[in-house]
Amino acid sequence: MTNENFLALVEHRAPRDPAAVLLEQEDGTTVSYGEMAALSSRIAHALARAGAKPGDRIAAQVEKSAAALALYLACLRGGFVYLPLNTAYQPAEVAYFLGDAEPAVFVCRPESRAALDACAREAKVGTVLTLDAAGHGTLADAAATESSVHPVADARSDDLAVIIYTSGTTGRSKGAMLTHGNLASNGLALVEAWGFTADDVLLHALPLFHVHGLFVANHCVLLSGARMIFHRKYDASVALANLARATVMMGVPTYYTRLLAEPGFTRESASHVRLFISGSAPLLIETFREFESRIGMAILERYGMSEAGMITSNPLHGERRGGTVGAPLPGNEVRVADADDRALPTGETGAIQIRGPNVFKGYWRMPEKTREEFTADGWFRTGDVGCFDADGYLAIVGRAKDLIISGGYNVYPKEIELELDTLPGVVESAVVGVPHPDFGEAVAAAVVLSPGATFDEAAVIALLKTRLANYKVPKRVHVIDDLPRNAMGKVQKAVLRERFSR
Repeated sequence: MTNENFLALVEHRAPRDPAAVLLEQEDGTTVSYGEMAALSSRIAHALARAGAKPGDRIAAQVEKSAAALALYLACLRGGFVYLPLNTAYQPAEVAYFLGDAEPAVFVCRPESRAALDACAREAKVGTVLTLDAAGHGTLADAAATESSVHPVADARSDDLAVIIYTSGTTGRSKGAMLTHGNLASNGLALVEAWGFTADDVLLHALPLFHVHGLFVANHCVLLSGARMIFHRKYDASVALANLARATVMMGVPTYYTRLLAEPGFTRESASHVRLFISGSAPLLIETFREFESRIGMAILERYGMSEAGMITSNPLHGERRGGTVGAPLPGNEVRVADADDRALPTGETGAIQIRGPNVFKGYWRMPEKTREEFTADGWFRTGDVGCFDADGYLAIVGRAKDLIISGGYNVYPKEIELELDTLPGVVESAVVGVPHPDFGEAVAAAVVLSPGATFDEAAVIALLKTRLANYKVPKRVHVIDDLPRNAMGKVQKAVLRERFSR
């Protein structure tokens, strides 16, 4: 039987020369494909010696580093299930994930060990190891004496490879179970869709605890034999300095707004880059237009989620349409459906549902929730709301949970945000529903202004009444310093709802 472990596919497509560079670190040192294979082998042996068996979970809350990438690959190599945790999670949050996933081994930062030991004991974690940003710690010590050769564990396509916990903005966080087949199908689709080859150099400044940085970025490189410039964190000035050596950049919208704020970001400075990709949060149409005007190249926006990796993408060749996330990737199916899960005609807004080999296996230890999120005919309910245009481009209107029902009418926040974003002085906006004694919910908005800009709330509301149906017009428009965001740049509307409901 062919080994369907995702790492077996990666190694099959790796450069023939093990000395080929995989990543270049900020200090200028490099790690080759061969060195990464050896390091991941030693770590796989160390995890097994610590008591991990194939199928066991390995939880990791560590800083981005070459060793952290090797830890992920080591879990695939050993047949373990990798569980990355956001480095911003506090001990109480980590305690939930450890208790829910029951990992055999937990790898954390050395400085967090004391605070997290109690969590690990309570969750009956067998072994706690440490790994710091420089690749040092008790995991590195344990791996140092192990063999640099470890075979890739046999796995079937539907075997579990990774658990990614959803952000949990409503209720309990859910562990999305991703299989080796999920990773392989999505990675290969992206390499094809975005034209990755061994000649590419990716500017990688994304975190490794999220689908974007862990899967999308790394897998495109690993499956094409390319290389990457590996930054621990994003700094626009450093990114700008490295564009001359990169051919592709991936980022969240904030990366691009900060890049545009750099005076040195010009058509000439970006001339070596063939592709800029944005995701994880909506890209403002103003950013899209300013970027294209500045360098003569449009950002490619795509759409994905923890439960399915990437789902749609604007085209590599052809029109990249601002305000949309393009068409379904090869092998993926996307439909816009009504409340009865029936496909809607082009142009109508409804629930986005997906089907394909990229779609996850289900939620960890939550069979009832898994059943709820799939339709009778096998489509996954993404929770997003959108519509297709006549050319097959998908536009995301918002999250179903963000839908505002005011006086019995459906209000989609994105429509109002687009109007607010066109106003002079408004940098960005967010619209939420807040409790209202008469309408059930009332529309409320928050705007962030450019420095020195003035804002007349009454005048803005009056203007919006000339552009929108009255039930869509915000009752209040609040000026705030910044929109609350999570680690990947998504606006945390639950925080705004709570703030404006007081």
